[in-house]
Order: sequence, then structure tokens, then C-alpha cells
Amino acid sequence: MQNVKINSYQFLVLVIFFTIGTSILTVPSALATYSKQDAWIAAIIGTGIGLLIVWLYAKIGLWFPKLTFVQMNEMLFGKWIGNILSFLFIFMTLLFSAILLYYSGSFLTIHVMPNTPMVATNILMAIILVMAVRLGLETIARSAEILISIFFLLFIILVIFIAPEIEFENIQPVFDTDIKSIAQSSLSLIVVSSVNAVSLLMIFPAFINEPQSAKNSFLFGNLIGGFIMIILTFLCILVLGVDLTARQEFPGYGLAKMINIGNFINRIEALMAALWIICLYYKMVLYFYASVYGLAQVLNLKDYRPLTYPFGMIAIVLSLVIFPNVMEQQKFDATISKYFSITIGILLPLLMVIVYGIRKKWKKSPNHS
Repeated sequence: MQNVKINSYQFLVLVIFFTIGTSILTVPSALATYSKQDAWIAAIIGTGIGLLIVWLYAKIGLWFPKLTFVQMNEMLFGKWIGNILSFLFIFMTLLFSAILLYYSGSFLTIHVMPNTPMVATNILMAIILVMAVRLGLETIARSAEILISIFFLLFIILVIFIAPEIEFENIQPVFDTDIKSIAQSSLSLIVVSSVNAVSLLMIFPAFINEPQSAKNSFLFGNLIGGFIMIILTFLCILVLGVDLTARQEFPGYGLAKMINIGNFINRIEALMAALWIICLYYKMVLYFYASVYGLAQVLNLKDYRPLTYPFGMIAIVLSLVIFPNVMEQQKFDATISKYFSITIGILLPLLMVIVYGIRKKWKKSPNHS
């Protein structure tokens, strides 16, 4: 259907953007809610466990170097069961595309453009989303290559400018939270940053020209994204304090509002908004690409592009009706969304490992040699 290849550096950039994604604004709040001033420890644990999950995905991907996740399902579980599992995966990625569209719309209408209706921002975002996926994976990867340097420049500026506001007493006492609370909060980071990276198996390793070195890109990209999350959580606790970080929906944005250097450099939270929109956009594009391309493969279509328009419209409508208010959204994120991700992102890959092991053993047995 598509004979594109991206290099391992381009894949690294996409993994970094995917890992940071929505986490950059929302995760510090989730971590601080349970882990209090030890939120940064939860971020470190979450990143460590997340790396193990990504290593599992890389391992599974390299068993089938020419297949996408949807094709792997069909190969391992047969046509019927494989397609049912693939439909669940496609539904998940489309649902998450719509949720990210809701996130971008609600953030922009609350903080940046309060007089603009959410439907307008969502339609505009969906247009560039559909445009990117129609232009193909190479175009997505090349644009990400350009924007990653802008992202890191803005992030370094944010860290330097916020440094004078740091108050180290906010982080004390260290290791005051019990292990259960730390584990509970690190789960939210693991799910958002690493478990959902199962979507990247639609790209890795089928569309990468050096699958072996791309395995390192997968792990390293996840590590860099995790490291940025640790720094950001650390800064939120040090500057805003535990209560403010836990109470705010977007503590990362609140962090940028605190910047004030000599009453001259202040109100530069638009930097943070730009950082977040870049990451969110690429994560949304990768989800959307996985859902569209996945369905095209299940239906054996010659081209995936005709599906982009109907899927784009579904995503817009879903993003506008999915959550009546913020409370519902937080409830959904803490329950249904988490269970869905764990089912597709942990239980299904583990099942794939078991089935792959059984099949390999069965083939090796003397009766079937």
C-alpha cells in the first residue's frame, strides 16, 4: 500500500514527541495528587518501568520486521481473532485522537482564545491533522525533524527563566509518601507515555530503513521524553508547590506564568502553549495515522487516504461530545482510558509473546519439522 521509509533519527524525534505529548501539561498534576512532594520520584519510577514496556514493543516489532501491528495480529492470531483485536486497537487510536483534539480545543479556548468557540479550534486542528496524514509518513517525520530543535530551544528558555523562582523547601521532606501512592501516581505517566506507544508499532519496524538501530531510537526517544517529564515535574513542585500543582489542570502552563525577570521578562506562557501544541499535534497525528492505516490494512484497501476525511469528521464530532465537563474528562482518564490502554498496550503484547513462543516451539517439535 505504501512504500515509504523513514530513518532511525526521524523515528527518534517522533518517539520523543509521542512520549511527551499531553504529559507536558497534565501529568505533573496527576503525579502531585498522589505523591505530593515526591512526585518527581514517581516520574523517575514511571520512566524506568515505561522503558521496559517500550523494550517489549521493540522486541515484538523486530520479530516481524516487515509487518505493522495490525498484520502482526493477523499473523499470530489468525484472520478472525486478529481482526477483532485490530478493530479494538483502531478504535482506541481513533478515540485517543479525538480526546487529544478535545484537549487542544479546551486548552486554547480556556487559556489562549477565550472568545473563540471550541468547535472552530477543533475543526482547524483537524484540518491540519488530516492534511499531515494524507501527505504521508515521510512528510510527518521531516516536519518533526525541523520542529524538534524549536521545541528544545523553547524548553531550555523556560527552564532558565523559571530557575530564579525555585524554592527548595517545597520539595521537603523527601521520601515522605508511601510506596503505594508513588506507584499509583507513576502508573498515570507509564500509561500516557509508554503503554500508549503500542500505536508506534504501526510504524516500527515496517516503515524504517534500519530496524535494528531504530530499536535504540525507540528506547532512547522514550528516555529523553521521560527525562523532560522528570525535569518539568521537579520544577512544578519546586516553583508552584504541591497544592497548586495538584489543583491545576495544566500546572505546566501555570509554571510559565510564574516567570518574572526584573519585571521585564514576564507573561511568556505562550512559550509553554507553543511547546505543548507541538507535542500534542504530533501525538495526535501518530494516533490518527495508526487508526486510518490500520483500518485500511484490515479492509485490504489499496490506499488509506480515502479514510482520512470520514475519520477526521468522526474525530471532530467525538471531540465535541465526548466530555460534558472537566470532571467527566478526569474521571474517564482515571478509569476507562487507563483500562483500555492497559488491555491493548500490555495484555495484548504479552498474549502475542505467549502465542509467538508456543508457535515457535510447535514448529521446532519433531512431529512438525
